[in-house]
Amino acid sequence: MELTPFYKRRTKTYASHSLLTLYKRATIDFRCTINLILSSFKVRKMEKSFGLFFYLKKSKKLNGNERPVYLRVTVNGVACDISLKRKCDSNSWNTNAGRMDGKTEQAKSLNSYLDVLQRKVYEARKQLEQNDQPVTAENIKKVLLGQEISTHKYMIMQIFKHHNDQMSQLVGIEYAPGTIERYNTSYKHTLSFLEWKYKVLDIDINKLDYEFISEYEFWFKSVRKCDHNTTMKYLSNFRKIVNRCLLNGWLERDPFLRFKMTKREVERVVLTESELQVLSTKQFSAERLNLVRDIFLFSCYTGLAYADVQKLRRSEIIIGVDGEKWVVSRRQKTDITAKIPLLPPALKIINQYSNHPQCQLKDLILPILSNQKMNAYLKEIADLCEIPKNLTFHIARHTFATTVTLSNGVPIETVSKMLGHRNLKTTQHYAKILDVKISEDMKRLKDKIANWIQPFNY
Repeated sequence: MELTPFYKRRTKTYASHSLLTLYKRATIDFRCTINLILSSFKVRKMEKSFGLFFYLKKSKKLNGNERPVYLRVTVNGVACDISLKRKCDSNSWNTNAGRMDGKTEQAKSLNSYLDVLQRKVYEARKQLEQNDQPVTAENIKKVLLGQEISTHKYMIMQIFKHHNDQMSQLVGIEYAPGTIERYNTSYKHTLSFLEWKYKVLDIDINKLDYEFISEYEFWFKSVRKCDHNTTMKYLSNFRKIVNRCLLNGWLERDPFLRFKMTKREVERVVLTESELQVLSTKQFSAERLNLVRDIFLFSCYTGLAYADVQKLRRSEIIIGVDGEKWVVSRRQKTDITAKIPLLPPALKIINQYSNHPQCQLKDLILPILSNQKMNAYLKEIADLCEIPKNLTFHIARHTFATTVTLSNGVPIETVSKMLGHRNLKTTQHYAKILDVKISEDMKRLKDKIANWIQPFNY
């Protein structure tokens, strides 16, 4: 048997070992490189955007080509200009370099001064970071000018409470009672979130960032069990407080930046024509149910929300341009006047309760109950009428927009005006075209096509 020389066997083994080792090392190096890139990306993402440059500013006080030299510092898109009390000929100024061209003594002196000032800007930035003070363009300017930086901290819950206190004093003037109630609820939710997440009762507004908003959203959906749209409503209330901080200059960066506040489309519940008929003809043994049913039907035929029906006075029933009775009422939610011609079913209900003691005493159109009781009784009514829907008073408004008006050919612009909406987009959310309407429209289209298109010959 021929033996392989030792040095050849060793070389072969060594070569094989080297290839394997190189492969492993290359794999490790590749992973390390990827991790390094990702970590550096995260660091860059967290860093504040920072920039500075020198420029000449036009001035009406200086003659000829002389211009005052200015320094502009920008942090996170917010700029601050500083006058350097120096002048330069615009013909000698290099805009790209931010320096004066030439080798004259004036050029050397000015450029040397700008170099020193540039270093001081970076030192001021570093000083703010070391002292745990907000790095803003305004604070850098204060450090350069030797001015004192305010150490006052703005706390989000204090600002939130101050906002709600101011709003509560404007109830009935600028805001409805329900609005302040909604913001008070948002305040309580924010406080609960801070206790849950950070174990504190308040937090510095400069600690608000994208992560804070994301965690707040998660808390609503996981702890409070809120659906997506409800979560967005509460975050929208909180965003108003954040915007106040931004406008006052207390907050450096908008924590809602790149946070999506879109709402998901919700299929709105409405009553069909047959369900309206069942509801209208059903007689209940309890008088309270008859009353609630009638008021609900009045809203189905006028499109008025609960708050608007509750405050509706007899003086708001007028004779319109057509000589018929109209409701002219200012909507509580939007403060827009809604003008609605009264349909026969709505007029019948008004006449039915015209002599009711509560209506006569308070000059009301209808003796409406509280919203909670109305909704509770409507669920009982739905069961007795065998309507398989979670009946609430606001469904009447949806029903008016769809079953009563749009499905019967009333233009959406007219419906929007009667509903008291500010824009047509809002009406489109309310208006759901029923399958029956689609079927009728397509049937008319088929009839038209049949008259001008000859049948295909196969």
